[in-house]
Amino acid sequence: MLKVCLIGVGGISGAHIPAWLGMEDVTLAGICDIRPEQMEQYPDLHHYADMDEMLEAEKPDILDICLPTFLHVEYAMRAMEKGINVLCEKPVSLHEEDAEKLYACAEKNGVKFMVAHVLRWWDEYEYIKELIDTKKYGKLLSGEMHRLSPIPGWSWDGWMQDEKRSGFVPFDLHIHDLDFLVYALGEPTAVHSHRSKRPEQDYFCVTYEFGDAFVTAEASWYAAPIPFDAGFRFQFEKAVVISGGGKFMVYSVDEGAIDRTPGAENETGGIDLPATNAYANEIRYFAACVKENRPADKVRPQELKAVCHILNNL
Repeated sequence: MLKVCLIGVGGISGAHIPAWLGMEDVTLAGICDIRPEQMEQYPDLHHYADMDEMLEAEKPDILDICLPTFLHVEYAMRAMEKGINVLCEKPVSLHEEDAEKLYACAEKNGVKFMVAHVLRWWDEYEYIKELIDTKKYGKLLSGEMHRLSPIPGWSWDGWMQDEKRSGFVPFDLHIHDLDFLVYALGEPTAVHSHRSKRPEQDYFCVTYEFGDAFVTAEASWYAAPIPFDAGFRFQFEKAVVISGGGKFMVYSVDEGAIDRTPGAENETGGIDLPATNAYANEIRYFAACVKENRPADKVRPQELKAVCHILNNL
């Protein structure tokens, strides 16, 4: 039975905490936040205002870090130096050299470290990765990805609107799509970007080249209160695959339209399985790596460094 503690009971913890609580071979023992009211919704867990006090009292196998970006490195290092495995929310940092520093700390202390880049466990994106690897529909020709949002006004201490602490749109939103592209296709051979950035909003559009293929991505924090929207369209030699508006479709040259939306009835008469929880998938993966003492290498430090370098140069 693995014992887990979590620090940072903010927005993303709402995806992590239920995932830990849903695992039969894990005990989520303690949670930590400087705001006691944030922890009131979890009365059955031990509450702490200080991480070191929590780690000393609970002696967990894993610390899950859901803190603001600018605190990731400090708290991850402190936990790993105590011999605790660390799962850390993205982005690992705004500085590319921090990835090597953290992985070196993990190796020195004999623990595992992983950044929670959740799209690598998301069904639709895993399917695109499979198509790229297997060439089921031929080579990838082009792609379009988007992740659009109003500027967040809910962050603790306004840290998300502070570029030095959050990195703005590149590190908050676009990092999801870029991380997936580096994971699936490797580092781009060329990058072309345009950005409209003001104190009250931030938008950019970037085209990444991968040899003969290219992918255009856009991301925003608009001042206007638009609804959040994320999706993609990938063009292969023999199919176009589209995710958006609650649908996940494959339009194949040879097979016609195939509805891969979870729960949809496809043309063969079968019912696709319900969508899996990608946050739970990544958490189960890391827990299994710790339990079985195997590398948590689905996310690699050289990929983290490449992503950070690109984002800092957009």
